[in-house]
Amino acid sequence: MRLNNIDQNIASRPIARVAVLDDWQCIAELCADWSALRQQAEVVFFHRPFVSKTEVIASLADFDAILSMRERTVFPEDVIANLPRLKFFNITGRRARGLDVMVRRGITVSITGGGENGADTAEHSLALMLATARRIPEGDAAIKHGAFQEKVEPGHRLEGKTVGILGLGLIGGRVASYCRALGMNVLAWSRSMTADKAAMAGVEAVDIDALFDRADVVSIHLVLSPQTQGIASRAQLVRLRKGAILVNTSRSPLIDEEALLEALHERRIQAALDVFNEEPLPLDHPLRAAPNVVLTPHVGYGTYENYETFYRNSVENTLAFLSGTPIRRYVSE
Repeated sequence: MRLNNIDQNIASRPIARVAVLDDWQCIAELCADWSALRQQAEVVFFHRPFVSKTEVIASLADFDAILSMRERTVFPEDVIANLPRLKFFNITGRRARGLDVMVRRGITVSITGGGENGADTAEHSLALMLATARRIPEGDAAIKHGAFQEKVEPGHRLEGKTVGILGLGLIGGRVASYCRALGMNVLAWSRSMTADKAAMAGVEAVDIDALFDRADVVSIHLVLSPQTQGIASRAQLVRLRKGAILVNTSRSPLIDEEALLEALHERRIQAALDVFNEEPLPLDHPLRAAPNVVLTPHVGYGTYENYETFYRNSVENTLAFLSGTPIRRYVSE
């Protein structure tokens, strides 16, 4: 694709400063060779989350390029408007809010590969399911604190149980196949479900009410949208049988958090969550003290293999922009 005149003018001058955001696990420098980029620009790694819009603006106002990690830092329009030097924005993955706004403002946006087959998040979903069913966190904590079986409730066998998959897409389809391998019965619902799609995946297509009525485990794999926000509502959580497990590695607002906390404290259900309404999860958040819940810090996609693709592509994208020939450009939908 040919660059427009604005892009050509921007790319003709070197980028002075590049910000690598939200490297919370301090892994970015190990996953790619940054030397070529450092020959052309100052590269600054940010290892802690920003606490406010004001801090985002103050920290990034003097950067010409931002390399972001998915949606860990959100860039609403009022923040973008206060980053006057921003000419290039790179995001790992392929979906995020605010990209269209950046393109309209003349900012070149590139995306990366990584996670295309959904294996990383699907495997984490299965890990959370098994960890919850077999009480693995409790067993680990008991031994490390000097106890043994006396501090651990018995787990449950998944073979023969019923799992409901909300969203039979790339990730949901993989989770369905893993669960079939465990000998589970697999139900599925999605907005685009067809009989042929269900048959190909080896699942039983049901409506959403039946899924919550029948499932021993519900695993959520939906894209967050106005239509799906709060889809695991209070009314649906009440349908779950006692002891059922709710797994979410997708987006937190898909679940009614207040209703979930109520169900956990009443010990009606169990949950395994990798995503939260606010990240990092605040120290005083009630989920940290809730019973019957396994929590992981939004690492479903966070494997070495994925990070290597993310960061290598990020370096390639930035060097390509500097040379005047941007690659993997985001195109507004």
